[in-house]
Amino acid sequence: MDIGISLPVRELGNDVGAIKAFARAAEELGLSHLRVPEQIIRPGSGPLHESMTMMALIAGVTEKIELVPSVLILPARQTVLVAKQAATLDMLSQGRLRLGIGVGTSEAEYAALGADFHNRGARCEEQMRLLKLLWSQESVDFEGQWHQIAGLGINPLPVQRPIPMWIGAAAVPSARIRRRIGQLADGWFVLSAPEEFAAIRDDIHRAAAACGRDPAAIGMEAGVAVVGDREAEWQSRLANWREAGLTHLCLRTLGGGLIGDQHIERMRQVVAELPSV
Repeated sequence: MDIGISLPVRELGNDVGAIKAFARAAEELGLSHLRVPEQIIRPGSGPLHESMTMMALIAGVTEKIELVPSVLILPARQTVLVAKQAATLDMLSQGRLRLGIGVGTSEAEYAALGADFHNRGARCEEQMRLLKLLWSQESVDFEGQWHQIAGLGINPLPVQRPIPMWIGAAAVPSARIRRRIGQLADGWFVLSAPEEFAAIRDDIHRAAAACGRDPAAIGMEAGVAVVGDREAEWQSRLANWREAGLTHLCLRTLGGGLIGDQHIERMRQVVAELPSV
């Protein structure tokens, strides 16, 4: 199981030095990936930087750690622009991007971005199909409901062809989202409780098998807080998710009242105490 960590962006705020230090420390400690949360326009409660821009900064100060924006609200963004931005970030990081995507729940955010909230699921599926082509072919012909491209492509193409896309959804994803993951995604971010996990996973695997995909190739990642009310449980929760067959896990130092370098100190402590495989 690959173990990464979430960048505590709200707590680190506008301290660019602290953000870079956290990313470098995570890489030096051998963590596999760094996740950055995303929301473009929102109410208060602390800064939340645009994740693709943040990842470009982090790509320049790291060499190995995987970069995971989680998640872009894909239907609220222009598909070809996302393709170009992601391809550029994948090139700058030399193939370290894993793109988290979702459809979101905020109608106000869609309205502010001039996007249609009500057809977001269907558009997301079309976007995913088009993105895979744009990341893999120099010239693309695509005729969809919302996208029409004739003999055009992005240059340069990314290192990964295509860039992996992982879907983030509600704790209990709808049947349609489960099918979307099984048919189109490379993985999914698990928010469900352990007792609900197996049924959701099995639905996703059935959707994958039905369209000729290998269910075992679809990754699964959950998060575990290492601060706050459930701090004492983090090792047992990690072990339980490993036993459940997750491929990835994300540690979280956010939300526990830490400030500045305390996040790095806590990360070092946790890595030193990770249960053996």
